[in-house]
Amino acid sequence: MHHQLVGIDWGTSNRRAYLVDGSGHCTATHEDDQGMLAARGRFAESLAALLEQMQIGAQVPVVMSGMVGSASGWREVPYLDIVVALDTLPRHLVRVEGHALGRDCLIVPGYCQRDGGIDVMRGEETQLLGALALGRRDGWVVLPGTHSKWVLLRDGVIERFATYMTGELFATLAAHGTLAALMSDGENASAFALGVAEARLRAPLTNSLFRVRARVVAGAMPAAHAREFVSGLLIGTEFAAALETAGGAAQPITLICSATLHARYASAAALFGIAVTQLDPHRVYCAALSQFFAKATA
Repeated sequence: MHHQLVGIDWGTSNRRAYLVDGSGHCTATHEDDQGMLAARGRFAESLAALLEQMQIGAQVPVVMSGMVGSASGWREVPYLDIVVALDTLPRHLVRVEGHALGRDCLIVPGYCQRDGGIDVMRGEETQLLGALALGRRDGWVVLPGTHSKWVLLRDGVIERFATYMTGELFATLAAHGTLAALMSDGENASAFALGVAEARLRAPLTNSLFRVRARVVAGAMPAAHAREFVSGLLIGTEFAAALETAGGAAQPITLICSATLHARYASAAALFGIAVTQLDPHRVYCAALSQFFAKATA
């Protein structure tokens, strides 16, 4: 059995690698912009370069999660149904064949929800396994980001989840179209709170977004507040939808995200009267790798 394992969170645009020992203790990390889009068609070569840069031993196995297992990734790995318990994920690792790297390269499958609204995840399941290993077996786990996930766990099984294109929509609105010129800069906590309050009114999002510009041109809101207002509106829309799903009860949530996103989501949660606990995403990922260790290094 090997005494080390490399785990790679291989997303669409970015890639993050961790070297861990059998207890899940992280001994080295690496981040770059060599995500699926950059590595397409040359995944083996891209991985070899990463492992060389990290000076990883020749036989150390690799476990990968995220878009590397999608139809556009290195090898498409079928989704698991959400009835499959998270702690059984190590049994479902899929080996990548036909490469010359001289080591095992394994991919974690994502999950597909079919009942109650079709939805999919790739990558977040590994973080959820890490959260499980750290004692979060029940309740809402929220993973903010480009595509934010709200996941309800029941005894280590995904009962249901929903994805919101919050980060992607915010970035698109800030870069293109009618609101882009208003969203160039500016931080204002009160504007963020006003955006969240607007979301709580449950007006159609497309209508609320248009009225951001209307507020500015009508003199009802300074242009410098538009960026934060839109951020609050989009994040608030997630919370309003999740509360509706939960029958209106303000259940506690566990956030797994960067410090920047945590500040925003924690602020929104407070405005909805929702209690928040935080898990560091790096700690969570390494905890997940400790669960894969025996299977991947045998």
